[in-house]
Amino acid sequence: MKKKLFNPVLFCLTLCVVLISCTSQKTTLDVTNEEKEVFQSNDDEPVEISDDETEYEIIIIEPGFYTWLNSIARPEGYYSQSFLENRNIIMVTTWNQRVLQPNRFNPNLYEMQINYDPSIDYGYEVNYKLYNYFIYFQRKYNQRLGPFIPRI
Repeated sequence: MKKKLFNPVLFCLTLCVVLISCTSQKTTLDVTNEEKEVFQSNDDEPVEISDDETEYEIIIIEPGFYTWLNSIARPEGYYSQSFLENRNIIMVTTWNQRVLQPNRFNPNLYEMQINYDPSIDYGYEVNYKLYNYFIYFQRKYNQRLGPFIPRI
């Protein structure tokens, strides 16, 4: 009498369990009520990002960002400059790729490219505010600009 080496049903069941366990889990963001109020606010005050030493300037006109930056974001000094630079490189790259794909990504969200050169030291303030804008943007519009969850 021949013995079966494997049971086809058991094999299929095992294969399904392996495939399900290998899929990535998407987690939802925990956006607080305070954040939701800021996202809905009409605060139009622009945030200027500049560094006197490097002569670079960015002006962000995003309703609610000024209030969010001053009330919800981590304070300046919380992150190291190298952490901010590394995250900004990833997020700027993703952002710029999305700007170039208006049929795939909302062109109203990704309007223009960001010229961020990793070989230039933009200083702490520029990197801090740019990083926090990306966090604000991702949380407000439920976007992902990198492999990590945009946390505060």
